[in-house]
Amino acid sequence: MCTAKRELLEMLAAKSFRLGEFKLSSGSTSDYYVDCRTTTLDARGSQLTGQVFLDEIHEQGWEPAAVGGLTMGADPIVVAIAVTSGTVHGFLVRKAEKQHGTGRRIEGFSEPGSAVVIVDDVCTTGASTVDAIEAARAFGFEIVGVMCLVERQDAHGRPNVEKAAAPAPFISIFTAVDVRREHLSQNA
Repeated sequence: MCTAKRELLEMLAAKSFRLGEFKLSSGSTSDYYVDCRTTTLDARGSQLTGQVFLDEIHEQGWEPAAVGGLTMGADPIVVAIAVTSGTVHGFLVRKAEKQHGTGRRIEGFSEPGSAVVIVDDVCTTGASTVDAIEAARAFGFEIVGVMCLVERQDAHGRPNVEKAAAPAPFISIFTAVDVRREHLSQNA
């Protein structure tokens, strides 16, 4: 594992992973919670996030004009990638169209027909990622890939995202198992 990716995993395990009883957005309960924003909004965490995502984009051979995802989990990831790359733009997908001003659902980069990568912080059921994919396609973007920082490995998450993203591939940087294992080793 490259140094930046290893450091990002260590930070996620220390800052973003919690054991306990938590209610998830899906309505189910879990014995752990991953709040990636405590890492992706950290100064060093943001640098690492941008670098690790950009490295994976290059490794996949994708050449997106922009990256984007559903606000709010994707927001710091989008900015980190854009700043780190200096060439890949960012866009944010609102949860609903604005009821005033331009009435847009896509904010930021807005050139229909452009190749883009959809990003998300945590994928559980995949609902927010699927929502971003559908909004980006409706806007006219060509999705070349989909990425999440941590995949919880819910029975329906990956299949839901892969179905919506097809033919674009879905990549997770880490799984919840990876982050849990690192968390437990740090606290042994």
